[in-house]
Amino acid sequence: MFRLFSSNMAFFTHQIQRSFSSSVVRNVVIKNVTIIGGGQMGAGIAQVAASTGHSVTLVDMTDDILKKAMKGIQGSLRRVVKKKFSDDPESGDDFIQKVMQNVSTTTNPAAAVTTSDLVVEAIVENMKIKQDLFGFLDKMAPEHTIFASNTSSLPISDMASATSRPDRCGGLHFFNPVPMMKLVEVVATSSTSPETSESLLNFTKALGKTPVCCKDTPGFIVNRLLVPYMMEALRLHERGHGSKEDIDIAMKLGAGYPMGPFELSDYVGLDTIKFITDGWREKEPDNPLFAPSDLLNKLVAEGKLGKKSLEGFYKYNK
Repeated sequence: MFRLFSSNMAFFTHQIQRSFSSSVVRNVVIKNVTIIGGGQMGAGIAQVAASTGHSVTLVDMTDDILKKAMKGIQGSLRRVVKKKFSDDPESGDDFIQKVMQNVSTTTNPAAAVTTSDLVVEAIVENMKIKQDLFGFLDKMAPEHTIFASNTSSLPISDMASATSRPDRCGGLHFFNPVPMMKLVEVVATSSTSPETSESLLNFTKALGKTPVCCKDTPGFIVNRLLVPYMMEALRLHERGHGSKEDIDIAMKLGAGYPMGPFELSDYVGLDTIKFITDGWREKEPDNPLFAPSDLLNKLVAEGKLGKKSLEGFYKYNK
């Protein structure tokens, strides 16, 4: 009898907590944002959030990384100001100063999330590391805090499973370069509450971005279509059915794409494409869209990763 009573009480307590959590999320307006990861993506998200009046805390492992990130944000803002305030440089300087005042940095993630409405992780694409991060921060963040990942390929639900707040977890997949790209994929898992999705959509719109809603499927929308397209172009070339140059020209002039699939692959990074397809193949080993490419594997093994290494499918100058 006691066990049954305890079990029922635990169930009702859990339901009450979930109801309370949802009501808290429904009423929250995202003002304080913590971004974990001061790389190109994290710094870009920090810039757009700070530019739209949000209070941003940028977190990384060392002060040197954070100093580099802040310098990058300031440089990016100067480029924005050149266009936006070309006739009024003084107002441009004021704009930069106000934005930079909205960003603080720390190497202490636990302290950073204590007043956060939203935590966005933009760290290495490694599930174990992301889960460990979310599990740790889950104990430190307020109950209303939403956790979001900027991952481009890993399942959000797996990260959410490391927390006690799967209903307050989702995806915010920004595109590079963040200040320029208008699109954000807002990803909902099967556990994400409607209130959380609404908060993430409203936050995205407040940044001046255009959100699209998608489910927690491999690659979401853009990469789920884009990566197989690049891989199929590669296989077409491997079969000898077209040179990489002709395939690129065909897709640019025939389909109106700004870059051909091989140019785009070099821009994205061949190691990134391999990482994504390898991960998808583990989940769906029989899916022909995720089949490996010998040429891709060879180039990555040789360190020819695309533009960032100055050689991939094409060669580049510094």
